[in-house]
Amino acid sequence: MKILIVADEPEKKYWDFYTDGCLKEFDLILSCGDLPPQYLSFLVTFARCPLFYVHGNHDDCYAETPPEGCVCVEDQIVNFNGLRILGLGGSRRYKLGENQYSEDEMKKRIKKLRRPIKKNNGFDLLLTHAPARHLNDAEDIPHMGFECFNELIETCNPRYFAHGHVHLNYGHKMPRLTEHGETTVINAYYSYVLEI
Repeated sequence: MKILIVADEPEKKYWDFYTDGCLKEFDLILSCGDLPPQYLSFLVTFARCPLFYVHGNHDDCYAETPPEGCVCVEDQIVNFNGLRILGLGGSRRYKLGENQYSEDEMKKRIKKLRRPIKKNNGFDLLLTHAPARHLNDAEDIPHMGFECFNELIETCNPRYFAHGHVHLNYGHKMPRLTEHGETTVINAYYSYVLEI
């Protein structure tokens, strides 16, 4: 399975410089948030495969203009060809906004997912916008990750954890890929291709 994971800024080769057929190799597209809904609608139209997304902290416009043809996977587990994906969008709260949460609020969201996680025998990929605390995050409050994501990863041991939010061009010298126990952590800024 070939998966395109996108986050934060539209990938120019799939948007500005799109060439016919360049998206047809993908079986699934995942969005980690903070992308224009028109971009996601474009991707799902020309890729001709499903696109699952979570909200970024700048995606308040999705309430009025959701990405057409795409599936929001917030606060649920979806199974795509045997790949169990758990979606938890948003960032740490640093100002007013629909898609921002305190640590306690994110913990409550995760707690509500205990039954679906158990029913599905866990999950394979955690799809979020924000990173985990001290794992590809930064020290400023807007880009600080959630400690409860670490607990979720360490308890459930998913194969993959894909997030956005901390742009690789910020100068933090963040790695694209990190290992955390048995989990491969992917900073999906711009785009990343995952082959399973």
